[in-house]
Amino acid sequence: MAMPVLATKLFVPPPRSHGLSRPRLIRKLNDGLAAGHTLTLISAPAGFGKTTVLSEWVNARRRADSDLRVGWVSLDGSDNDPVRFLSYVVAAYHAQDDGTDAAVSDPNRSAESTLTALVNDATRSQRRVLLVLDDFQLIEDQSICDAVTFLLDHAPPNLHLAIASRSDPLLPLARLRARDELTELRAADLRFTAEEAAQFLARATAMVLSADDVSALEARTEGWIAGLQLAAISLRERPDVSEFVSAFTGSNRYIIDYLIEEVLERAPLHVREFLCQTAILDRLSGSLCDAVTGDADGAEMLAALERANLFVVPLDDHRQWYRYHHLFADVLKVRLLAQGIDHVNALESRASDWFERHGSPEEAVRHALAGSDFPRAARMIEATIPSVRKSRQDATLLAWLALLPQTAIDARPVLQVFAAWAALVSGDIAAVEPKLAAAEEQLAAATAGVAHESEPGGELSSLRVTIALYRGALAMAAGDTAAIGTHAQHALDAAASDDYLGRGAAAGMLGLASWARGDLESGTLGFRQSAANLRRAGNLLDALSTTMVIGDMLFALGRIAEAQTGYELAIREADGNPPAADLHAGISEVLRQRNELDAATRHLAAADALGAGSFSHEHRYRWAVGMAGLAQSEGDADAALDHLASADMQYRRGFFPDARPIGGLRARIWITQGRLADAREWVAEQGLSSKDEPAYLDEFGHITLARLLIAGGDEKSVQEAVALLSRLADAAEEGGRIGGLIEILILQALALHARGHTNAALLSLERALALAEPQGYIRVFLDEGAPMLQLHRAAAGAGIRPDFVRMLSQSLRNTQAVAAPMSMADPLSERELGVVRLLGTQLTGPEIARELHVSLNTMRTHTKHIFLKLEVNDRASAVRRAEALGLI
Repeated sequence: MAMPVLATKLFVPPPRSHGLSRPRLIRKLNDGLAAGHTLTLISAPAGFGKTTVLSEWVNARRRADSDLRVGWVSLDGSDNDPVRFLSYVVAAYHAQDDGTDAAVSDPNRSAESTLTALVNDATRSQRRVLLVLDDFQLIEDQSICDAVTFLLDHAPPNLHLAIASRSDPLLPLARLRARDELTELRAADLRFTAEEAAQFLARATAMVLSADDVSALEARTEGWIAGLQLAAISLRERPDVSEFVSAFTGSNRYIIDYLIEEVLERAPLHVREFLCQTAILDRLSGSLCDAVTGDADGAEMLAALERANLFVVPLDDHRQWYRYHHLFADVLKVRLLAQGIDHVNALESRASDWFERHGSPEEAVRHALAGSDFPRAARMIEATIPSVRKSRQDATLLAWLALLPQTAIDARPVLQVFAAWAALVSGDIAAVEPKLAAAEEQLAAATAGVAHESEPGGELSSLRVTIALYRGALAMAAGDTAAIGTHAQHALDAAASDDYLGRGAAAGMLGLASWARGDLESGTLGFRQSAANLRRAGNLLDALSTTMVIGDMLFALGRIAEAQTGYELAIREADGNPPAADLHAGISEVLRQRNELDAATRHLAAADALGAGSFSHEHRYRWAVGMAGLAQSEGDADAALDHLASADMQYRRGFFPDARPIGGLRARIWITQGRLADAREWVAEQGLSSKDEPAYLDEFGHITLARLLIAGGDEKSVQEAVALLSRLADAAEEGGRIGGLIEILILQALALHARGHTNAALLSLERALALAEPQGYIRVFLDEGAPMLQLHRAAAGAGIRPDFVRMLSQSLRNTQAVAAPMSMADPLSERELGVVRLLGTQLTGPEIARELHVSLNTMRTHTKHIFLKLEVNDRASAVRRAEALGLI
């Protein structure tokens, strides 16, 4: 079933019939907007008129500015699901695009990706945008607060956020205050003054109150608007106003109790019954109220309540949907509970039935749970699982399962399996298998005629596939590669021919198992089959995401031309949508290896332009790794280490094999810097030894160890390295991992050449060159620096692959010549020289960054390193110093 966006949550509340204009508050809000503040916060307890002031301000702004785009979201407790929250934010933002249905957020996107798209759209737009989040105190999910913080941090000048809340939200308010980016209205601002109280009471009661009576009510309510409104309702039928005001004493709590009793007790019996029975509803319509109360006058009652100003708030312009004032609803619910829980549960059940019949399964489930109608709730939850999973509202499903009693879950094998999934994602690994086994037993018993309550079809039809996949996930968590493949094959065998999602997931899991054990040919085949099935299921974005995994394996297999083609096709198909950022970062490494550094830089800049939130959870770190590779190619080891530190912070261990660990990349740079002790410490932490038997997942680490032994320089260490490399070469060749084999052969050649065994060294080099040239492997040679140039001279003398060696030698000489004219302890890298040249022009910093296809932060990092190396403090001095050294 679909999870539609409720349009009534997106309406700006219309003006109240007895509403009082608050020009002093509107001026303050307008001043904040004019000052360019990012956020307007209205924070005060219940009943202080937060929504009313926001509504008046928004409507006034729309009248004054026809180009203003207004998005309004009336939040409720169910919006604590991040996907649901973002769906409403995006829908509100786009609500005025065509005047009809609101756009909905893509559930496949991360929060940051969704908000990045919204920010980019606002930036491109010429219209001013005012986005309002009302009743924000109901949001308790930290990830949602983080998403709003992201929006505040990246909002363009034409996008303004307004929040109304009973308590301060978990947002960086102190920082916004310090930057003068925050407009605040508090309870002290919202309280009615004596003059405002007099005007309000006169309008609300149509009575003339003395100045003393008004002053007494204003003082005793302390300007609390809801208290004055309650007083006004009671005053309408009081013949002696002064007597009422005199009796109106006591603390706020007693005043509230007194006034509520006055309102309810004075209402006719049928009105009181209607109010209490419908208090369970967050939103009210005539038809819904009729279903709950069993009467047929719901629409007329709601209209009468609005006319009486009896705490109902219209939610649309047609007066079809309403809600009760929250404080009033709370009191009504207390009175309803006094009538007995069975009565309340019956009302909740009727509401659930109405929402189910009207295509609102989420509301139907909520009311069924609230009414302890757990069989109905379980049935509805099971029916909604496909749509909830497709829209990725995982938090909603987890919350529902947590509210179901175990007996309701145990009666349905489908819910048993998803309860196992809930345990898996929460880290309760021990609870997973018993639940899967129980579900499996129920399926077996059903074939023998023992009934269970899960509905035929739907999730039940593919439940054996799901069970096998979750067992595979358990094996992944345990690092049991063999078991992963076994369970994945069981899933594939159990999947129907048209169960494309199940077959796609199973094929991907088989690919993962093959990848982890070093069988990369089978791994690529598994992920290609996964992508094909995902496409058949209509899941294009997930299908495109497999390109990264396939690209990694093709890189290791030595087929980088094929990897590049795959990336280029996927980037065109993604067209800026997820996973475009991942794909741009992935192809950059292929292009860097082919020494197409400018193209690699452009792709990393394209990924960066899509925003940090556009990267997937699994691949967010890869942009920083790509930047580190470019910095290393340009000879800037410090910048490379900085980028790797950033990558380390962003890396999250997932199910993908960590075949090129960030720590290993860092250790390799340390070796080039002579920081051998640091590199040894990393090797020791990994438990690596030159005596180890080769294993694919340790291959990168073992090659790093070989580099460390060669860098040690002593005969024994070099001999250890040569022996280790020989075993690694055999294992890589057996596994068809040509990419790794090329690097291993190069290191063999360098080690042998360093020991004077030139002929043996040239044999290894010749083979490496033969494997590398057809695919365009270049950086793997250039990154070895001067020792490789010496070896290439020997290769040229021996007539080995003359054209390829000549090209590599010229590239190596160009790289080595960069630092030749310098008389500096720490030479500038090739990239830094390019920056210095541009510093001598009239281009601004942002313009230089665009010229270089890098972010402004990266440009600033380069400039900082240049100043340090040249021992200067400003741009002009840097240019003069570089000219004096003959660098430019």
